Order: sequence, then C-alpha cells, then structure tokens
Amino acid sequence: MADSTASSTPRTVPSHEDRPVYVIGGGPGGLAAAHALRAQGVRAVVLEKSDKVGASWRRHYDRLHLHTTRRLSALPGLAMPRSFGRWVSRDNVVRYLEKYAEYHQLEIVTGVEVSRIEPAPGGDGWLLHATGGRELTGSAVVVATGYNHTPHMPDWTGRDTYTGELLHAGDYRNPAPYAGRDVLVVGIGNTGAEIAVDLIEGGAQRVRLSVRTAPHIVRRSTAGWAAQFTGIVVRRLPVRLVDKLAGPMAKLSVPDLSAQGLPRPDTGLYSRVNEGSIPVQDVGLIDAVRKGQVEIVAAVDGFEDGKVVLADGARIGPDVVIAATGYVRALEGVVGHLGVLDERGKPVVHGAHCPDNAPGLFFSGYVNPISGMFRELAIDAVKIAKAIARGTGRQVSRLPS
Repeated sequence: MADSTASSTPRTVPSHEDRPVYVIGGGPGGLAAAHALRAQGVRAVVLEKSDKVGASWRRHYDRLHLHTTRRLSALPGLAMPRSFGRWVSRDNVVRYLEKYAEYHQLEIVTGVEVSRIEPAPGGDGWLLHATGGRELTGSAVVVATGYNHTPHMPDWTGRDTYTGELLHAGDYRNPAPYAGRDVLVVGIGNTGAEIAVDLIEGGAQRVRLSVRTAPHIVRRSTAGWAAQFTGIVVRRLPVRLVDKLAGPMAKLSVPDLSAQGLPRPDTGLYSRVNEGSIPVQDVGLIDAVRKGQVEIVAAVDGFEDGKVVLADGARIGPDVVIAATGYVRALEGVVGHLGVLDERGKPVVHGAHCPDNAPGLFFSGYVNPISGMFRELAIDAVKIAKAIARGTGRQVSRLPS
C-alpha cells in the first residue's frame, strides 16, 4: 500500500535474494516504473524525497493543463477518468497520480532523498546513500527524478542589483499578484508562452516576452486533430523529411508574426526537437501577440541601474521579471561520478537500456519527446520492467505469488 508518511525508514537489506529494485522519484515516471515492475512480479520500492507523490506537479502554475490528450497520457494499468476532459488540468494530474499509487498498492516511502548511488560492495547490485545516513542495497535502480527537477536561473550580469521583483517561473502560481503591473517574461518555451497569456488574462498592465530564438509554434489541436497525434506519427521518420513537411503545414495553420517580432524559424521543426527545443503549443499566444497584448522583445543580456538590458541595446524597466528559463536535471551529485551522463548532464541512455559500465542502472523521463512525455514514460516503464525481470546479471526480489 502507498505510504505517504515520512516516518518509514527502509533498512539496509543484506540478503542477496531480498534486495528490491529501488525507484527514485514518486512522479509519473517513477510510479509507472514501480507498477510495471510489480506487474512482472518484481518488488519495487519508490523513494520520494517529499511527503507526497507528484511533488513537482503540485508546484506547477494553476492554469497548467497537459498538452497531450487524456487517452494518450494515462500510465500503465489505469485510465484517466473521462470527467477530466481532453486536456487534463494540473490538479487532476495530481489526483490521478495519488489514485494510481493507491490503486496499484505501490510500495512508497516518502521523506527519503537519495544523494548518491554507487556499486554495492562486491559489485553485485547498487548501494544508495539517502536521508538520515541510510544505506540501501538494491538489485537494480530506476532513476526517475524528473526532467524538470531544479529551476535554472541564468547568471545575468547585474542580476543581484536589480531592485524589481525577480522570480523563476517555477515560483509563479497565478496572475493575481501581478494585476496592474508591468511584467517581463523571459523565455518563449511552452511555460513562458502560457504564463504570458495567463498574465494578460489576469489583468497585468503590460506584458512583454523576451525571445532569444524564435520558436516553432503549433496549434494544440486543429479540427479535432491533436498536435500529439502528429508527433507520434512523425517521431520515427527521418529528420529532414519531417522538417520538409512541417514548413508548409506551419504556413497553413499559424499566421506570420514577423511584424510583431516573431519571424518563422530558419531551422526545421524536427531538427530543433533533436536539439532539445520542443514546439510551443498555442494556448492563446498567437492571438495575444497579433493584438499587441503580449509584446515581443529581444533577449535579456543583463541588468544595470535598475533596468533590464536587452540584446538589441534597449533598456526597459518592468516591475517584475519572470524567468521561464527552464530546469536542469541535477543528476551530477547522484550519478555523475559513474560516467553515465553526457556533457549536458543528461543520461547517455534511457529507457530499457543501461549504460555499458552500469548494468542494472536505468533512467526514465530525461527526454522531452514531441509524442508526449506521459506516453513515453508509460512505454519506457514497461520496457524497463521487462528488462529487469529478464535479468540484468542481478538477482531481484520477487513478490509472493
């Protein structure tokens, strides 16, 4: 049964046969992996550093909805209720994750943060160093701490001297505190675009959106056809082919916003995806930009004399700066010493594949696919569970039949 208290203290398990698979992270990726392992008859213990599952989703801004459809966002073994609608809200995602843990009777220990993973003595299994000096020995480990783990705030010149309000998008909840104020949103990913629209609808006096590189913008749905469907169809196609097809489609569905400061990108849509830049799904940005409600300005270069300095030399004085500048995975302290991360701090492999030098160590949720994060987490969970059940050169603890 799911345990939502922080008082449970897992002990070091010395018995070779009793070592569970430890799943680090109680978000959608971790819960999906735990259930998939359980379905394979393998004991999985989820370690979650907060006091509840779905911690990162609880911190997202109020108006957030999945940009993927309800049907294609369910995790293995439990559909999302039809009452959630096609585009599931943040609060309903949290409800779903809570129900998922309860329904599948997952073994979850909260209040436990893993700080380091290393090979177990003798090279058989993995040793996890965790909160309170715990040392836990697992037969295998699934790291699922999330793509959006730690907010990234650029080290802008003069940032510490800025006298206005400066916050990361991770601390933004709703537009109420910004009504009647002049706000600059930095970054035109999906988060920045949606916050800009939220601010306009919530009564901000002025909203500017700072853009370094013009993004690809797609309609979330066109005549009932969700953008996610297209993402699934094209995901395995050659990059150059998708780039070639996407150009004419964009011209048909998205107006030219060059006059408003958002020219069409000069690189292909799928090429940008492979570089880590997911298209912006329109939830009102196009109309807001066309109407002049959201003003596009240049990238932020720094701060000086209480002003924001832009890349084109302009200086502006907003009351508030909201940095929608992304997140980092923050895996270096946990696994960086194992040589399993690339130069950007992401796992060198993910899903059912282990790094060559780390058998039994799996990663889930560290890519941002255009086919939908929840969908890919669900697929990866099943693949990872099957790989562990088949055996990765390690004994695993089996659930009683």
